[in-house]
Amino acid sequence: MSQTVDRALSILPLLAEGPADLGQVAERLGVHKSTALRLLRTLHEHGLVYRQQDQRYRLGARLFALAQEATENLDVREIAHPHLVALNERCGHTVHLAVREGDEVLYIDKVDSRYPVRMYSRIGRPVAITVAAVAKLLLAGAPEAERRALAERLDYPMYTARSTPDAASYLTELATVREQGWATDLGGHEESINCVGAPIRGADGRVVAAMSVSAPNVVVSADELLALLPLVRRTADAISREYSGTTHPKDPEEATHE
Repeated sequence: MSQTVDRALSILPLLAEGPADLGQVAERLGVHKSTALRLLRTLHEHGLVYRQQDQRYRLGARLFALAQEATENLDVREIAHPHLVALNERCGHTVHLAVREGDEVLYIDKVDSRYPVRMYSRIGRPVAITVAAVAKLLLAGAPEAERRALAERLDYPMYTARSTPDAASYLTELATVREQGWATDLGGHEESINCVGAPIRGADGRVVAAMSVSAPNVVVSADELLALLPLVRRTADAISREYSGTTHPKDPEEATHE
């Protein structure tokens, strides 16, 4: 039975490459045409494959509906929270999780630091989009045209002398974030607060959320916080794997160059 299931599931990635006829399916599976036909008929009955008029098979609409339903029911906050708590327990600093909604980036989870100094950030509250590490990560993950259009619409308040001053600077920074796969806010919103973050990706490689670790410089220096970057990235990768159900999520633009 397990071999039958394995063979049936092997048909799906084959058809994801494009329609295939019975002979091609049988050849790829290394089975007789009659065996391949039984598997295809079963998948067809469940709506997972569809037989075209030219007798070739393609992926069925039911498969896409299931994928869409599964994606809509995924709760990145629920999946991420245990990882955020574990990270907080290891480093002691404030940990945030954020998502993008239109032209805003919102905190959807927060684990407070162990020390008396508390950050004013709150779940459901928008972040300072031009300076926050999580915002840079979420916008850097967007297509180039979308990044440019949004950057031109934003205002650039100078919270501190280190705040991003204009759209050109912001786009340059987003390009750097996209290239390196992590982001910082070193006194850009508040002189005394530093932050380092990493992206959380879905199965298609797109950035679906971002997480960060923040701390006041009276507790740790910027360099000491940056030393936590490998741990932050490992945490983000672990969340990505659990969220997407994949082993190694990647940037979709990177995949096109392989």
